[in-house]
Amino acid sequence: MSDYLSNTSNSGSAAGESLVPKVEIREGLLLFILATIQFTNIMDFVIMMPLGPQLMRVFQINPQQFGLVVSAYTFSAAVSGFCSAFYIDRLDRKKALLGLYLGFAIGTALCALAPTFELLVAARVVAGLFGGVLGALVLAIIGDAIPEERRGAATGKVMAAFSIASIAGIPIGLYLASKTSWHAPFYLLAGMSLVVLAIAMKFLPPLKGHLTNAKHEKPHRVLLNIVKKKNLLWALGMVFILQMAGFTVVPFISPYMVANIGFAESELTFIYLFGGLATVVTSQLAGRLADKYGKKKVYIIAALVSIIPILLITNLPPIPHYQVFIITTFFFIVFGARFVPAMSLITSSVEPKQRGSFMSINSSVQQLASGLAAFTSGLIVQKAANGQLLHFNMVGILASVATVISIFVIMKLKTVS
Repeated sequence: MSDYLSNTSNSGSAAGESLVPKVEIREGLLLFILATIQFTNIMDFVIMMPLGPQLMRVFQINPQQFGLVVSAYTFSAAVSGFCSAFYIDRLDRKKALLGLYLGFAIGTALCALAPTFELLVAARVVAGLFGGVLGALVLAIIGDAIPEERRGAATGKVMAAFSIASIAGIPIGLYLASKTSWHAPFYLLAGMSLVVLAIAMKFLPPLKGHLTNAKHEKPHRVLLNIVKKKNLLWALGMVFILQMAGFTVVPFISPYMVANIGFAESELTFIYLFGGLATVVTSQLAGRLADKYGKKKVYIIAALVSIIPILLITNLPPIPHYQVFIITTFFFIVFGARFVPAMSLITSSVEPKQRGSFMSINSSVQQLASGLAAFTSGLIVQKAANGQLLHFNMVGILASVATVISIFVIMKLKTVS
């Protein structure tokens, strides 16, 4: 851990006490803080999915308008990710992280205060301006601080924030929304973010290892250097197709369960609870397996298996709810199992001096793809006169095709650091 090690290298005792425990504690503390930040960031994004039925009912909006609520965040994050690429590597990672996190907290608070559909869309734009870059910076810090041989496991630990959000965050958020209103989860998130921000300010050390002997290039050179490298273009292509393979399906799982399967809005909690309980273990296991057996191999297996629950979910007839929980839990397990090795490979495809800029561009592409995926799904899925959603099966076919394409793309990626 480059800059972390520099903070502990002179702290050994006169008796020659080993520094290894201290380094491990600092690495663990770093990952804990990053995972907590990622938890609130992911929670802010994923809570929109299970709130879909309530938002569509409260605001009297159709699937296309709901797709716009989801994609407003991602399109905004895509723009900010692209712009931040030109300066993010010039900054201390800690200062950049804290600044972005403060903006994210403000954006989340605005979502909580939004009284109308139009203002909610505007608030999602503000949250996306900061949240999208925040996720990229977290991955860049992992790439800087964690050696490549442990990077898969570290990525799995931080990505487990999605699982924790599913286990605790979404059920609590949905409970508050059902007892009060859809505003409540965003009030909770805004408050949590301010607490986490204070903790990060106190305990994170300066993160400047990437600045050592770094020459700051002009903005157009930053972009040109990325475009000129085939490996980085394959990495960007990978994250684009990966999002298309997942976020065409995810935004409409909750609306489909309510409209077509007969779930009550309060029952949606269990989909995310069971999925989160499973993936909090399996995502970290996927990271360790990726380090041991190879990230590409683990990704390919997980991707091929993921086609099964994708097609099952998007073609479900009304069946007993316990069977639905088995299928959705299976979906979340393989969704996480393919995401962890993929992101670890993408993080390792770029040199440290360029990692922040690249991960910002990567985030921009990721958010753009997520927005396009949600918007495309909104165009495909139609609402019938009886309230049921039509053509979700076509979304499943699209996601499956994208998954197969992603396997060919990931084979082109090379690890450079």
